Amino acid sequence: MSTVRKRSKQRDSIQRFLRTRKDHPTAEVVYQNIKEEIPNISLGTVYRNLGLLSEMGEIQKISAGDGPDRFDPIASPHDHFVCKACGCLMDMEGGQSPKAIREAQKGFEGKIEEHRTFFYGICPSCLKEEASA
Repeated sequence: MSTVRKRSKQRDSIQRFLRTRKDHPTAEVVYQNIKEEIPNISLGTVYRNLGLLSEMGEIQKISAGDGPDRFDPIASPHDHFVCKACGCLMDMEGGQSPKAIREAQKGFEGKIEEHRTFFYGICPSCLKEEASA
């Protein structure tokens, strides 16, 4: 039996904030910004609502390495780039590659429905910084 979640002011604010960002903020960054709008909100409430939005498929929770989880307002599967210099997390254009799924499916007896790929390297900003140093 699935439960229908009531809308909440906090959850709506968090989702609205995430839609304004391209940098995949952490829960702490979301909290610092949301408390300007809702001063009495707690960090725990932000964490609970981010988890709930992720479970509901409204946002994507991203664990990319040693740092804290990040949150992406784009819930559909897509690939990401992680900068090894500054740690930024960026969306990669093009979405998922059906070819990659077909290749992975070869020799695998289960059914692959989607994939998440992280590319690692140096972002454009850090490359510019290196070039000017």
